[in-house]
Amino acid sequence: MEGMWGRALAAAASGDRIAAAWAAVRAQAVAPVLQTAVWACIAMSVMLVIEVTYMSLVSFVAIKLLRRVPDRRYKWEPMPSGSGSGKGDDEEAAVVGAGGDAFPLVLVQIPMYNEREVYKLSIGAACALTWPSDRIIIQVLDDSTDPFIKELVEFECKEWASKKINIKYEVRDNRKGYKAGALKKGMEHSYAQQCDFVVIFDADFQPESDFLLKTIPFLVHNPEIALVQTRWEFGCTWSCQLSRHHWMFLTWPMPGNFAVNYDVCLMTRIQKMSLDYHFKVEQESGSSMHAFFGFNGTAGIWRVSAINEAGGWKDRTTVEDMDLAVRASLKGWQFLYVGDIRVKSELPSTFKAYRHQQHRWTCGAANLFRKMAQEIVRSKGVSVWKKLHLLYSFFFVRRVIAPILTFLFYCVVIPLSVMVPEVNIPVWAMFYIPTAITIMNAIRNPGSIHLVPLWILFENVMSMHRMRAALTGLLETMYVNEWVVTEKVGDHVKDKLEVPLLEPVKPTECVERIYVAEILVSLYLLVCASYDFVLGAQRYYLYIFLQAFAFLLLGLGFVGTTEHCSCS
Repeated sequence: MEGMWGRALAAAASGDRIAAAWAAVRAQAVAPVLQTAVWACIAMSVMLVIEVTYMSLVSFVAIKLLRRVPDRRYKWEPMPSGSGSGKGDDEEAAVVGAGGDAFPLVLVQIPMYNEREVYKLSIGAACALTWPSDRIIIQVLDDSTDPFIKELVEFECKEWASKKINIKYEVRDNRKGYKAGALKKGMEHSYAQQCDFVVIFDADFQPESDFLLKTIPFLVHNPEIALVQTRWEFGCTWSCQLSRHHWMFLTWPMPGNFAVNYDVCLMTRIQKMSLDYHFKVEQESGSSMHAFFGFNGTAGIWRVSAINEAGGWKDRTTVEDMDLAVRASLKGWQFLYVGDIRVKSELPSTFKAYRHQQHRWTCGAANLFRKMAQEIVRSKGVSVWKKLHLLYSFFFVRRVIAPILTFLFYCVVIPLSVMVPEVNIPVWAMFYIPTAITIMNAIRNPGSIHLVPLWILFENVMSMHRMRAALTGLLETMYVNEWVVTEKVGDHVKDKLEVPLLEPVKPTECVERIYVAEILVSLYLLVCASYDFVLGAQRYYLYIFLQAFAFLLLGLGFVGTTEHCSCS
C-alpha cells in the first residue's frame, strides 16, 4: 500500500513539474510571440476600421446627403432621336430614325468558356440592345473546349445573324491568357479597331435593352471618362417556387424582395449582402472621391482609346480587369460608377464554385499589388494623394490586410489565446472594432439585417480561403495563376438540386463535397472552445463553438446547392 501511495505521489509531483515547466515556457516563449501577434492584428484592425468608416461616410454623404449622383457630376444628354418619343415601344424606332452617323460605333464582347447553360441568355440580351444596327457589333469570344458546346454557340450566333444582327463568332486555337487573352485577341480584329467604345458582358449577364442608351452618353459628352461601370443585379427565377424538399440544409428560399438567383439558398443571399456593400460603398466612394475604382470585369463600357493608351489587356494576373483599371488611372483617365443602372447576373450557388471564384479574385488582386507597387510609385504625372490611395487604401488595406486579418485574428489568434492566459486582448479590439464594421455593413443592407450573424460566421470560414489566396498572390506560389471558370447553372439549375433537406452527404458517394481544410480548422476550434469552457477563463468559448460548427457544416458540404458529382 505504501508503495502504491509513493508511486501516486511521485506521479503527482512529476505532473506538477511538467505543468510548472510548461507554464514557464508558455510565459517566456509562447506568450510574447502570441501577444505580438495580437498587437499586429489590432494594428491591422484599426487600419481596416478606419478605411471602412471612411468609405461608408463618403458614400453616404456624397450620395445620400450631397446628391453627387452621376448625372449631376457629369454631363448627360439623351442620344439624338429621329421620330417618336424615345420611350417604351417607340424607343428603338426613335433611335433607328436618328441615322447611324449620330451614334458612336460600339463593340459588345461576350467571352465564353463551355457556357452551355447560359450562352443563349447573354447572346440574346446583347442582340436585343437598342442601338442602330449599323453602329453595333456583337462579338462572341468562344474559348470552349467542348466541341458540342462550341457548335451550339456558333449555331446561336448564326441564328441571330440570319435576323440581320451584326454578330461575329470568334474562336482561338488555344486559351493563352484565359479571359484577358480572349479580350485582347478580340480587339485585334479590324472591325473592332474601328469601334469607339467596347462593352463587356460575362456569359451570365443579361443587360436591359436600353443599357447603351443610358450609359454611352456619359462617355460621349465627357471625354475624360474612360470607364462607366454599372451595378450587378441578381433577379428572381423559378427557385422561389420550388418545394422545400429539393433543398439542402441552409439552402431554403427566404422571404424578401426577390432580386437572377440570390434567393436560391442562404449562401447566395450572403453573397448578395457582400456584393451590395461592395457596390454601394466601395464603388460609390471611389467614384465620388477619386474618380477611380476597380473595374468589375463585366457590365462596364470602356473607351477604346483609353484601353490602347493603357497598354491593352494583360494576362499577368487573374484580375485582368483590375490590372487595366489601375494602368488607365495612372494615365489620368477617370472612371464613373452608375449604381442606378443594373445588369442581371448569376451568383455561384455551389460552395466549390464560390471558393474558386474568391481564390481567383483575392489571389489576383494581391499578386497585382506585388507587380504594380513600384510602377505606381514611379509613375510620373500622378499626384502623391492618388498614389497613396492606390497603394495604401485600394491595395494594401483592402486586398492584403482585409483577407489576412479576419482568419488570422478571429480564427487563429483569439482561439489560441484561451490556452495562454498571459496574453491580453483589449475588449475594444475584440468586440468594438468588429461590431463597428458589422454595423456599417448592416446599415447598407437593411433588408438582410436578420442574416448578419450568419453572414459573420460564413465570412469567417471564407476568410481561410481568402487569406491563403492573398498569400499565394503575394508570394507567387504555384497556384498564383490558377484560373477556374465560375460554374453557372442558368435555367438548368432545377435539375441539379436533388439532395433532400437535411440528408447528409456521404463521402463514399462523392468525396468532392467533403472539404478537409474546413474540418481540420473546426476540430482546432472545438479543442480551443472546450479548453476555455473547462479549464480556461470562459471568455470566448461560445463564439469559438459557433465558429467551429460553421467550419464543420461547410466542411461536410451542408451549404449551397448541390448537383450531380462527377463520380455519380
